[in-house]
Amino acid sequence: METRRLYYDDSYQRDFSAQVLSCEPEAHGATPAWNVVLDCTALYPTSGGQPHDLGKLGEANVLDVRDEGEDVVHVVDRELPLGSVKGCVDWGRRFDHMQQHTGQHLLSAMFQERYGRPTVSFHLGNDLCTVDLRGPEPTEEILEGAERAANQVISEDRPINVRYGTAEQFAEMGVRKEVQRAGILRAIEIEGADLQPCGGTHVRSTAQIGIVLVRDCTKMRQDWRVEFVCGLRAARVSRNDFQLLHRAAEELGCAPEDVPGAVQRAVAERDLHFKNMRTLLQRVAEADAAAALRSAKVEGNGIRVIAQIFGEGNQPEYLNGFATGIAKSDKAVALLGMSAEGNLLFAQNPAAGKDMNALLKQVFAQFAGKGGGTRDFARGKLNDAAQANRAVAFARQFLASGS
Repeated sequence: METRRLYYDDSYQRDFSAQVLSCEPEAHGATPAWNVVLDCTALYPTSGGQPHDLGKLGEANVLDVRDEGEDVVHVVDRELPLGSVKGCVDWGRRFDHMQQHTGQHLLSAMFQERYGRPTVSFHLGNDLCTVDLRGPEPTEEILEGAERAANQVISEDRPINVRYGTAEQFAEMGVRKEVQRAGILRAIEIEGADLQPCGGTHVRSTAQIGIVLVRDCTKMRQDWRVEFVCGLRAARVSRNDFQLLHRAAEELGCAPEDVPGAVQRAVAERDLHFKNMRTLLQRVAEADAAAALRSAKVEGNGIRVIAQIFGEGNQPEYLNGFATGIAKSDKAVALLGMSAEGNLLFAQNPAAGKDMNALLKQVFAQFAGKGGGTRDFARGKLNDAAQANRAVAFARQFLASGS
């Protein structure tokens, strides 16, 4: 028996009476749940980019609502007896979804009618909504233009009606996106703005959308994903955006309208400081390498080996600078490790005549890790950072053995 969907004709129906036709335990899931099928329901199942409703069936909480062919399956947290049951819809969640979904219809219509950007998909998220547009990248002017046009229609408080007809009939009426399904279809008509087949829940007039706010646009494979919010959600998001802007202005010591310029200056200063820091770090590393070379013992084959472990707080740039400083000296070899991260860096002056890449492979044969490099310079990382001291000691011993 097909579940009669009460929300098709009245998205504002919050309470309803129904008959429980079946109640079966949920086969999957960590917590006990039951799948309930009713003869009719006002609860919307996840479909067409719109999430499911929440609510109650008797004393049972509705956890999920699924569309399974002709049936609407309600997943609840307790078993229900067959027979009559009272149901209710979580109205706050439902009305939010109605505002977002109707706002999407209107916004998509404006993108297509005015700018030739058809919508190929829609997603209604917990915080934000998105539509994917097909075609060239929408400019800021297009994004703002579609938003402004949608809000103009909202301000005119146009009626929104549910229409029923065949795909052929809707095509003749100028449907925004034709469908190929047979039989009688349901469509949502925004007077003078849009006609689109849809099984979702919608508000009764454009004024009830409240407002459409377009926030962002990013590339998504071959399409462009536009992020937006509507109604009460738009008010919350706008308030949060303002608070973030106000806090940023306080931190930067400027007025909110001056934040972009202040951020540009701060980024430029940061980049300059970073560049200066790297230069100073390179000089310190080279100076430390020179000191290490002076105290290093020259071995019988004329090679000087500097084996050293660096603790927390040392930057990878320092390690590179230190190794480079060692390798500049004739017949010098650097065997370096970082105890916190487990990084290894082996470098040599070519005159030393060893093979750093082969040496690193020997280390990883004893201590799990991965990496590689060239004959004169190799780097890697141990799976267990605590083995850094032992790994460097092994490398030093292996190098001394002449293996």
